[in-house]
Amino acid sequence: MKSTNPGTVAPAAGEPRHTPRLLPLGAVAGAAALALVLAACGSSTSSTPSGSGSTPKAGAALTVADVAPFSGVDAALGPTYLATCYGATSVINAQGGVLGHKLACKSVDTRGEPADAVPAVNQLFASTPNLALVIGCTSDEAASVVPIINARKMNMFCMTGQSEFDHVHFPYFYRLVPPDLEESYAMVDIAKRLGYKKVALAFGNDIGSQTFVPPAIASLKKAGIAVTTSQTLDLKANTFRTEAEAIIHSHPQAIMTEALGTADPTLFAEIKQLNGGKTIPIIATSAAISPPFFKAAAAAVGASTFASNFHADNLVVESAGPAYGPFKSALLSQQGKVPGTSGNFTTYLSAPGGVHLYDGINLAALAMLMSKSTNPSVYGPDIVKIGDGVPGATVCYSFAQCAAALKAGKSIRYEGPGGPTSFDSYHDSTGIFQIDTYSPSGQVNVVGNIPTADLRALQP
Repeated sequence: MKSTNPGTVAPAAGEPRHTPRLLPLGAVAGAAALALVLAACGSSTSSTPSGSGSTPKAGAALTVADVAPFSGVDAALGPTYLATCYGATSVINAQGGVLGHKLACKSVDTRGEPADAVPAVNQLFASTPNLALVIGCTSDEAASVVPIINARKMNMFCMTGQSEFDHVHFPYFYRLVPPDLEESYAMVDIAKRLGYKKVALAFGNDIGSQTFVPPAIASLKKAGIAVTTSQTLDLKANTFRTEAEAIIHSHPQAIMTEALGTADPTLFAEIKQLNGGKTIPIIATSAAISPPFFKAAAAAVGASTFASNFHADNLVVESAGPAYGPFKSALLSQQGKVPGTSGNFTTYLSAPGGVHLYDGINLAALAMLMSKSTNPSVYGPDIVKIGDGVPGATVCYSFAQCAAALKAGKSIRYEGPGGPTSFDSYHDSTGIFQIDTYSPSGQVNVVGNIPTADLRALQP
């Protein structure tokens, strides 16, 4: 779930931008894992700065910080999460806020680069005295900033799929999205269902995209599907003719891909140009379920052509029922109000960040009410209690409904549009996958689900 590269050597803020130099994947993974372990071990001794543990003044606004790329190749991620923040907090504030405090959203641009993310997060803590929650923290920057945020004793709901977080415990880290390797298996399942025997791989040179490649290759082998070629796309490049020619000449039946920004749409256009006007079917990750991606891909090859040749995995999200109605109303109320958003705004209703960060914000706000505290160290443990529920808990589906139940003295279990949670000891709660397509207008259509048993059958 989106992500990119702790192995990128990036310039500091204000210095000239350049094509990132990537470390070998194995070295990156090992270094990141070691950094996570060391940070986790050392975080318990860190002091709580003002802003993450202090009591805010009466009536002071609490800040929800969206730590994500707002510029660079993954610039669409930040606004997606910000739309969610605007929508969720608008409802919470309409209900009187939390313990007398309204919530406000703040964007923190990581540029998708660890070297830029670290000073940005440090500046966030230095300049935000009433910070109450962090959302976002994609795999672009998660390995670098999660240890910092955790050491500051600040709760966070992150959109990283990096597997390091499956086995290193950060007490303030929460995740409602699965590891990237599971998403690789989901893509292979789609290829298998569609009857493909030969696929090409085309993934961006960022770590978040590259982490899909090894498990996808191993899973494809187990499924009996041949890899015709594996191409790495430089996300800073403006042409992919060489890669397009290699893919065409390898004669795949489909392309499995994640390369955000302009990379994938450019590749699609050049394949069509070099392939006699014919496109090759696409199987993408959930990161492709976003208005900017559809808009760019449709412009590259034509909306109808793209829609008829596209499938993506996505986390199962509700599209009807008691949780979906309040979510839809909250999010769509912000249409035209969120800087950086574009395209068909209804697509945000299916975007992983749109759904699961909405649930995360609600879980955190309800935990504040339940614990009667805005201190992350105090309200954090109640996130799991409210998400997973306790015996006899009242199931509720929106902030307003759940807040009313808490006020009445009831135990609650919150179930939002992302479905029920089941947190493990690492604060991971990962649902099951669905298969999405687009209509020519950019509407997301759910065409199937992928049971957990099917994913397990494709694990190497």
